[in-house]
Amino acid sequence: MSYIPRSGAEALMPEEYQREIIQNVAEQSAIMSLAYRAPDMSRAQRRLPILSVLPTTYFTNPGPTNPGTDFLGWKKTTRMMWENKYLEAEELNVIVVIPESVLDDADYDIWAEVRPKLLEAYGLAFDQAVLYGVNAPAIWPTNIVAAATASGNFVTLNSLGDIYDDIMGENGVIAKVEEDGYMVTGHVAAMSMRAKLRALRDSTGNPIFKPLYKEGVQGATRYELDGEQVLFPRNGSIVPSKSLLISGEWNKLMYAIRKDITWKILTESVIQDPVTGEIVYNLAQQNMVGLRSCMRIAWQVPNPINRINSDEDSRYPFAVLGQAGS
Repeated sequence: MSYIPRSGAEALMPEEYQREIIQNVAEQSAIMSLAYRAPDMSRAQRRLPILSVLPTTYFTNPGPTNPGTDFLGWKKTTRMMWENKYLEAEELNVIVVIPESVLDDADYDIWAEVRPKLLEAYGLAFDQAVLYGVNAPAIWPTNIVAAATASGNFVTLNSLGDIYDDIMGENGVIAKVEEDGYMVTGHVAAMSMRAKLRALRDSTGNPIFKPLYKEGVQGATRYELDGEQVLFPRNGSIVPSKSLLISGEWNKLMYAIRKDITWKILTESVIQDPVTGEIVYNLAQQNMVGLRSCMRIAWQVPNPINRINSDEDSRYPFAVLGQAGS
């Protein structure tokens, strides 16, 4: 009764890969590359006290109520209040199943082939859960697009005249973030937005986004809106039918790691269909190896009260540009 010992599978999971895994996932994730990474969590839940009521100060002696008479002002009181929000760490995991014969016959590092796509899949899953709520744990916060829409921070494409006004105008997505007391620090857009932005022209017909020139050589165009960079994720995380552009103060979105990605070689397990219960793979009987990976991660938008907008129902640090019917 032989099996694949750990020593025989170490080529699939070198230690340096484990140490750099989170950094590489962050590079594959648009959200992680922009958001604030909080310190790692020591348990499944972290409580975040969030300011909900701001203090007020008063002049002690604003002046006499009756001219010509002395007036002694009274000091008034104020208060501050906090409410709790939580970072809830949930599992994100997958199993990669490989026949032993493939491992035996391969003359290259299969893990080197699997790893980049696996990292991309982790980034995609996290991004779409945060942006749209796709396969998100029920305990997680409302996704960004839904929360921004509920707070009134949704602009329909061409509803304000043209795409420039939709983004930069008085009632555009940037303005909606500013009206809630936040400053836009970046944008995440669908790939189709590149063509829409390239097509923007000023009153003389010249393109607004002009390529940069240096010593006669055309440079790459850096897409910016109001001075902040636009990212166009290529991991498939942006769904154009749900959002074309998401603008916001990205450091107001935080995420934290409860457990770095861990790996485990499975040789005596079965893989079942969670719906029907049918056994899809019997690793021992079918001479297969499973590489199981798992991480635990959490995210939150604290959205504390500020002086510009004290109403939490209408205050949110993100705004969305979308198509009609999104």
